[in-house]
Amino acid sequence: MSGAYGLDLAEVSKSNAPQVLDVPAAPGVSNEKNEKALYIPEDSSQSQSREHSFTDPDGKEYPTAEEVSTLRRVCGTVPWSSYTIGFIELCERFSYYGTTIVFVNFIQQPLPEGSTTGAAAGTDGQPGALGMGQRASTGLTTFNSMWAYFMPLVGAYMADQYWGRYKTIQISIFIAIVGHILLIIATLPSVIASPNGSIACFSIGLIIFGIGTGGFKPNISPLIAEQYEAKHPRQYIQVKKSGERVIVDPIMTVSRIYMYFYLMINIGALAGQIGMVYAEKYVGFWLSFVLPTCLFLCCPTIMWLMRNKYARRPPTGSVLTKALKLWGLAMKGRWSLNPVKTAKNMRSDDFWESVKPSRLGQAKPAWMTFDDVWVDEVRRGFKACTVFLWIPLYWLAYNQMTTNLISQAATMELHGAPNDLINNIDPVALVIFIPI
Repeated sequence: MSGAYGLDLAEVSKSNAPQVLDVPAAPGVSNEKNEKALYIPEDSSQSQSREHSFTDPDGKEYPTAEEVSTLRRVCGTVPWSSYTIGFIELCERFSYYGTTIVFVNFIQQPLPEGSTTGAAAGTDGQPGALGMGQRASTGLTTFNSMWAYFMPLVGAYMADQYWGRYKTIQISIFIAIVGHILLIIATLPSVIASPNGSIACFSIGLIIFGIGTGGFKPNISPLIAEQYEAKHPRQYIQVKKSGERVIVDPIMTVSRIYMYFYLMINIGALAGQIGMVYAEKYVGFWLSFVLPTCLFLCCPTIMWLMRNKYARRPPTGSVLTKALKLWGLAMKGRWSLNPVKTAKNMRSDDFWESVKPSRLGQAKPAWMTFDDVWVDEVRRGFKACTVFLWIPLYWLAYNQMTTNLISQAATMELHGAPNDLINNIDPVALVIFIPI
């Protein structure tokens, strides 16, 4: 299993995920999707805590301050468009993990005697193709994990700054398809016969494949929640058949959506990993790359069919760009050849205070379109990033499941089981325990 499992889990809380509101907005604020302004009865325009609730032109009722603190909260109905995005994610994860799970054997193990596809010779045989050893397989597989983590930064930036999520996902899908095709070519029997040519084609395909994955992953998880948030951006009142008044909470609903979403991730990954290791062992590597590609083709098909059904938001500019510009402005005059002094300067009390718009006044740059509160949020964000300093230690051990653990399993008595089947214990446990 790749380290991207952890990436998937983290993505549900990315900064570019849709933000739902706990209380109604000010009068006249429009819903981006439906363009329906809220209506407030004249006698309740002074305060939300008055006896009247907000309503919209369709008669949807929004809670007062008192109701927000007293009424029971429930989940809303998950829109069917979110389920289609969940299936898209399932297909993409099947294709990603179904493809990458066989990388180690393809690169490390030699071509079995009498085989042209890399399939094992008999039940207890070991599949292989290029025979380049454990060092080469670990290096390329680790590079793929690094590439899969780095490229989402680029994909998220392109979506926020230029293309929007939907367009970025579509472009990334077609890039990934090109990568899939190159990987398939690298596993054809006639190409495997020339290991140097095969590994060259494989490496190029790996890079292109990672670019597509990087554009897809950071944008699909916010898109699935936007399908609900666009129609129900804030809490509203629902009257049950029993007469009970409850608050339909978008935060609870989005949490449920992400539970389903993460379940789809693990179902797709698990099915891809288990299925493709048997395809590799008994048929050949070409099949273990072709089948994921075929399922991946469902992604652009569904995205195109649903193009007029999905809620989409236009790009609003990259928060990351402004945050880095703000940090760079704060660092002016604080750099030193002595790294200890530079670190002390960064921790000074006025580091962030000195770049607040209220302090800069007329001297603030044109890109500074935010207020002091946003600067405080950036400060907290940078401080929170120190937690991530410990993550490499965790992944250093965790990612052994996709490299050295598979190599080690190849030296054991397997009794017909593929050596790259062992790391599926982890996703099996996830699929079982997440619902619990």
